[in-house]
Amino acid sequence: MSGVSVTKGAEDAVPATTDLVVLSNVNKHFGALHVLQDIDLTIARGEVVVVIGPSGSGKSTLCRTINRLETIDSGSIAIDGKPLPEEGRELARLRADVGMVFQSFNLFAHKTVLENVMLGQLKVRRTDKKAAEEKARSLLDRVGVGSQADKYPAQLSGGQQQRVAIARALAMNPKVMLFDEPTSALDPEMINEVLEVMQQLARDGMTMVVVTHEMGFARSAANRVVFMADGKIVEEATPEEFFSNPRSDRAKDFLSKILHH
Repeated sequence: MSGVSVTKGAEDAVPATTDLVVLSNVNKHFGALHVLQDIDLTIARGEVVVVIGPSGSGKSTLCRTINRLETIDSGSIAIDGKPLPEEGRELARLRADVGMVFQSFNLFAHKTVLENVMLGQLKVRRTDKKAAEEKARSLLDRVGVGSQADKYPAQLSGGQQQRVAIARALAMNPKVMLFDEPTSALDPEMINEVLEVMQQLARDGMTMVVVTHEMGFARSAANRVVFMADGKIVEEATPEEFFSNPRSDRAKDFLSKILHH
């Protein structure tokens, strides 16, 4: 027996399933700007990876390539052992497996909260309407906005809308959840209510990739912190290692600017 197995407790019979998201040598340009440079990143099933770094470092672009909202120029991305599909029905199916929560809530204004959470189940998953409604109500309860089910998004606070957006993503039974700065558009008093929902998802074993400026969340919920700068992954470590003993000068400089002692 070699002592190198990951502590995720995968069965020996199915070692291939431990890695859920694999990015290999991924490159992406916006014109002359090389926004992702030779990115290698593997995310295990049940792992919470928080991606941090200065503005313009490529964090959000990295997050958006995982469900092909951004195409890549070279390299490869695989989800659950399958390469990302180019387009069409396969891509729609993949996006149903990869939940995404954005800075803006992207809820349909003309549909109620309940209808927003049911929609993907009905249209993509072809779920029975009664079952879709039961699941939607259960998830709205889970994220703490069950009493808002019959309201329209504009009647909710930003924090409530973002929790509805999380419920909508969860309704698809995603294999992995992507969060692209989910609290950056919120008033300060609403940030914690969204982070608490995300903390609970992490405790429940959801695989998550979170791009955020919330260092408290990174410290408490992440299994691994990935620090990016200038389109590259500069270092990755456990939160304890990263925040107490960053190895790179770039990370030390970043942390000295954002952590107030």
